[in-house]
Amino acid sequence: MEILFVTGNLGKVRELQEILKADVRQLALRLPEVQAINIDDVIKLKAEEAYKQAGKAVLVEDTGLAFDAWKGLPGALIKWFMDTVGSIGICRMLDSEKNRTATAKCTFDLFDGTNHHLFTGEVIGSVPIQPKGEFGFGWDDIFIPVGYQLTFAEMAADEKNNISMRKIAIEKLRVFLENGNI
Repeated sequence: MEILFVTGNLGKVRELQEILKADVRQLALRLPEVQAINIDDVIKLKAEEAYKQAGKAVLVEDTGLAFDAWKGLPGALIKWFMDTVGSIGICRMLDSEKNRTATAKCTFDLFDGTNHHLFTGEVIGSVPIQPKGEFGFGWDDIFIPVGYQLTFAEMAADEKNNISMRKIAIEKLRVFLENGNI
């Protein structure tokens, strides 16, 4: 089965292909970005718009990074934080916070035009004092998973892929597809 993955991010496409080991075809569409903290609210609207544009079942994904000290912010708004202040700015904004705990969340929505099938993965970690690492994409340089000393951006791709929130969500998607649910 071919999966039509709607994203402009080649890093996400590679991770999906590497973890899911399926026929994934990228489709880059311009989708509205709902400004909300909750990823599930954002992803459902993106999936519905992607389906309208593609005319067939689509897979969309969104991630968020929620800081405990900020009661869940930025959540799904992390992209705008990265675009405006970047990794260094986010670390500096947390300088006065004692609690640097963060939850990385990834949700996939496989939408067939009628049903939303959501697959979510979460990883608890923390935000370092300053960004670290050269690999990965997005905010990988400011997230250290619990039990590790390295940010996602300091890890080799296979190491990150084995523990990431995206891996957890993709595994749920894989089981769903293997069970012939779509």
